[in-house]
Amino acid sequence: MSQIANITVFDGAATPVSHNLVAVSVTREKGKVEALWRESNTGVPVYAQIYVTMSIEKLKSGMYKVEKRVYVPVMEAILNQNAAGYTAAPKVAYTNQFVTTGWFHERSDIAGRRLIRQMGVNIDGGVSTSVAPVTTGPLPELFDLLVAPT
Repeated sequence: MSQIANITVFDGAATPVSHNLVAVSVTREKGKVEALWRESNTGVPVYAQIYVTMSIEKLKSGMYKVEKRVYVPVMEAILNQNAAGYTAAPKVAYTNQFVTTGWFHERSDIAGRRLIRQMGVNIDGGVSTSVAPVTTGPLPELFDLLVAPT
């Protein structure tokens, strides 16, 4: 099994910004393994940091459910103070979420899982040329090898 490590990812801004997601934890509960990564920006409260979860669970049917979730909290904009001069601390207004889920039969193989994962990645990225699939890192290991971080 892979040891959980930090993830560096670029966002989709007009001028892309690099985000370093720090490995936080791996939990195991009732046959489900879930890993958590969170950004560590100094001026932003923990509850408002970008974070990612990846999980794997073998269902009673024999199917594996693997999932990656990316969460981007959006802070309220506090513009003015009240009559007493108090300005409320900003809070999370809402959280955008992007989910990628794979359902794989226990008889599926690495090549088949990698093939469908790469097709999904290529569709998501608008890739219409031949590209080699990424085979290392937490997501390919989760989806292709059915291995969760430890």
